[in-house]
Parts: sequence; structure tokens; C-alpha cells
Amino acid sequence: MPEKEMSFWDHLEELRTRILISLLAIVIITSVALIFSDTILKFLLAPSGGLRLKAFGLMDGFMIKFRIALYIGVAAAFPIWGFELYRFIVPGLLARERKALLPGLLVSTCLFVVGAVFGYYLLGEMIHVMITLFPPEVDFLPAADAYISFVTFFLLACGIAFQLPVVITILVQLRILSASILRKQRRISYFILFAFAEIITPVSDPIVAPLVVLIPLILLYEGSVWAAIRIEASRLKSAKASQEIIN
Repeated sequence: MPEKEMSFWDHLEELRTRILISLLAIVIITSVALIFSDTILKFLLAPSGGLRLKAFGLMDGFMIKFRIALYIGVAAAFPIWGFELYRFIVPGLLARERKALLPGLLVSTCLFVVGAVFGYYLLGEMIHVMITLFPPEVDFLPAADAYISFVTFFLLACGIAFQLPVVITILVQLRILSASILRKQRRISYFILFAFAEIITPVSDPIVAPLVVLIPLILLYEGSVWAAIRIEASRLKSAKASQEIIN
């Protein structure tokens, strides 16, 4: 039975409902995280090797806890607001695209978590090296808001970097990329990945440390190539089946 066509105002009302559900999930998780903000801060401070953060404003105590809780709320509520986004756009998708999107959302969530955990593993060495870069004439006073912003941004960057297979798979699905292009451009892709690894690992060793980041990114890239081959093979098989039906 065909779905009932929705008017513009129906779509607007549905969007409002999806946004409210997403915001409610973020508010609830943020409120819970606010209760445990001290414990979360200790967890974020663990890679620093015992830094004592400094605050310079009367409201900083509350704002530090609130920012930590809000970051956790937005990240932890991703399965909810991501699913609400999926529910909103799914009526406009083809049946094949609907089947691929939800598993893609689950894979994206898992990859983001793995990337963030991987970034947390790198934080200790990064913070140590960055502190040693200060000249003797400069006293380092680690501001709490600056430290939290740096750590959360770095973990977010690592989580996004691990979305490489999801992005490539989407581009292949849209026929913007192909498996042959991915194979031909391996050298350029590896160079870009190595440059990214060098940028996010500001340590004195220019080879071993970046390789620790580069190896999982290469594995993700090669996994993307394999996924692209499978997608194109399935597409070709469907095209042949359709042609046989026509004939």
C-alpha cells in the first residue's frame, strides 16, 4: 500500500517532533553527565600525567562542568538523534538505500567510538611532548577551559577520521567514486593519510609515532576499497538481472 503523501506543513511538524525528541535526549544525558562531571574530568585528565588545571573566572567552576556534560550529552545521544534524522529522511529514499542507511548509521557509531578511544590512547604522549616544547622562559599555566577544548576537539577529530570507510562507501553509492579510482589513487591517498598522521602526532619521532596512526587508517582505506568492490559487483549483478528480465 503506497504511503500517504505529506504536505509541507506535515513535514515541518514531523521535523519539529524529531528535533524535540533529539533535544530531550541530549538534555537528559547532559543532566546525568553533569552529576558525574568530576569523575569525567578526572578521566580526561588522566593522560596529562598529573596536570593541575587553572581557572580564572568566578563562573568557570560551573561552566567547566557544564561544558563537559554537554559534550558527553551530544556525543552519547548520537544513536538517538542520528536515528531521528534517519526516520525523517527515510521516506524519501529508495528501498535499497533504506536498507543500507541504518546499518551505515550503526557502523558509523562504532567507528566513531573506536576512533575516540584510539585518540585517547595517543593523548598522553601528545600532551607530554607539547609541554616540553615550552621554552624555559615561559611558565605554562594550563587553563581548564583550554585543556578541555583541546582534548574534546582531538577526540572528535580522531572519531571523524575513523569515518573514512563510511564517507567512501557513500561516495561509491552515489557513483562519485569507484573501486578502480580508489585503487589507482592509492599512493596519493596514503600520502594524504600520512600527512594527517604527522599533523595530529606532534612528537619528536617523525616516523614511528605517525605510523601508529597511519596503519589503522590504511586498514580502513583498504576496507573501503573492498566495500566499493562489493557494492559495484552487486550493482552489476542487479543490472544483469534486470536486463535478463527485459529480454
